[in-house]
Amino acid sequence: MLSSSRLSLMTLPVLLGLCAMHMAHANIERSQGQTVYVPVYSHIYTGDREQPFDLTVTLSIRNTDADRAMEVARIRYHDSHGRLVKEYLTEPVIVGPLATTRFVVKESDRLGGSGASFVVTWKATSQIATPIVESIMIGTRGGQGLSFSSRGKVMSEP
Repeated sequence: MLSSSRLSLMTLPVLLGLCAMHMAHANIERSQGQTVYVPVYSHIYTGDREQPFDLTVTLSIRNTDADRAMEVARIRYHDSHGRLVKEYLTEPVIVGPLATTRFVVKESDRLGGSGASFVVTWKATSQIATPIVESIMIGTRGGQGLSFSSRGKVMSEP
């Protein structure tokens, strides 16, 4: 027969493992909707003369929930001065579980400037794993290529 202290020592790793699993699950960010600010750059400056280097921008919205869809309700594109340049949606877009949608600002479109941004509003019918909302910028010129990304920052939740 095992003593109670020995039994406790044997069950301790199991209990710790269960607590760790619960904490890991509890740390998953969940929400029923957010408004997200995403920095983008339609161009950046290069060299001593600050020559503009035009970039193509891709806004990527990735539903990280494996079971539930999300609705992208609004996408607004603002320039470096915060002025609205374009509303991207005329109606909401449904993004299925683990699916992605994207929106592109062409390299030739310099309206946004080096301090442009997207403001993305999404919602869901219940709490879901929060999506990844990010921008990817890419450009090439004279054999030189440049690419980088920016993650969105939550501005508000309903």
